[in-house]
Amino acid sequence: MKTALVLQHLEFENAGLIGNILGKRGYELKKLDATRDDISSFRLTEADVVVILGGPIGVYDGARYPFINQELTLIENFLKIKKPMIGVCLGAQLIASVLGAKVQPMGKKEIGFSSLQLTDEGQKSPLALIGTTPVLHWHGDQFEIPDGAKRLAETGICPNQAFSYENVLALQFHLEADLDYFEHWLVGHTAELSQAGIDPVNLRNDAKKYQGDLRIKAEKIFNLWSEEFLKNI
Repeated sequence: MKTALVLQHLEFENAGLIGNILGKRGYELKKLDATRDDISSFRLTEADVVVILGGPIGVYDGARYPFINQELTLIENFLKIKKPMIGVCLGAQLIASVLGAKVQPMGKKEIGFSSLQLTDEGQKSPLALIGTTPVLHWHGDQFEIPDGAKRLAETGICPNQAFSYENVLALQFHLEADLDYFEHWLVGHTAELSQAGIDPVNLRNDAKKYQGDLRIKAEKIFNLWSEEFLKNI
């Protein structure tokens, strides 16, 4: 069976809708917990595709959280052998860092649902299917676009929301989130929401409002990406 490595940092920030699509396409999801499992011992040949998920830490936190350095090494090795890869939020920032781009705090939080503005390249990518449907943002860091990558999307708060690089898709926003389980996010990040002065009631209401449309479009987007980059696996 084909295998998708899912590298995650929090139990509730999981593969979600990406996992649904990969499962339907015959992939077994192999979860690796970056905070607990021995990343350095993972054999590159065990994965056909790689999904790197989010978490409330930064690329620059390697001194405090040493597993980040192991993740960066693993990602670098996967890039060298050109494994298809999707990075979300922290995962996208890790990929950008390995590719030589700067990752740093924005100085403010972008948390909530809002629409993307797609670049010309974004309009030619699977992300074009999202249209004006608001997506879930939940971050305080931002990446620059690596050399050789295509910038796909932006928002008024954060100019770099997505990029593609060869067979890699990096998303700053959480298109993967299964909003049927959004309460896990609200509870798991309650301290951050309180510090940012964000009412979870408003986020919950927005999630209910957009989740149906988002699920349909997100799964189509991940399916299109898979058809393009996983067809020969």
